[in-house]
Amino acid sequence: MIFLTIGTHEPFDRLVRAVDEWCASHSTGAEVFGQITDRRPGAWHPQHFDWVARLSPQEYEKRFTAARLIVSHAGMGSILTALRYAKPIVIMPRRGHLHETRNDHQFTTMRMLRQRPGIHAAEDETHLGPVLDRVLAEGVTPPAAPIPALADRGFTDALRAFLTGQTVGRK
Repeated sequence: MIFLTIGTHEPFDRLVRAVDEWCASHSTGAEVFGQITDRRPGAWHPQHFDWVARLSPQEYEKRFTAARLIVSHAGMGSILTALRYAKPIVIMPRRGHLHETRNDHQFTTMRMLRQRPGIHAAEDETHLGPVLDRVLAEGVTPPAAPIPALADRGFTDALRAFLTGQTVGRK
């Protein structure tokens, strides 16, 4: 299954529509399920894959871990969750000039992370279908190793020392 998630704060019709159109043109049937958040009148509601507005945290984790591929906005929560569960992810950034978010931080995130193994980038909706086709044709390969759920102890010790004004390694 391919799991589409757009985050929980803002609608992202452009991504939802692009996935829906990709599904319509691919009758070979990659199963897609989406959490699309948006219930507002006039929002794009997919016709070619199953979706819900919101999942419980437990159901979200179940869908996420069962998926062979994640498709998402370029939000760090989704990216880090994909890396944590060693799931390949296709990201497409929300854009500030399209009023999908406050600025282009997701575009910058996409540009910075697109070379990382397991992260596949579509700069916009015109690139999404070809990226999905390429990833599925090459075989869905997860990132080399999942990232741990917790930060490295050395990092948290250094951060704690910085925040409290202490020197790392001295007592």
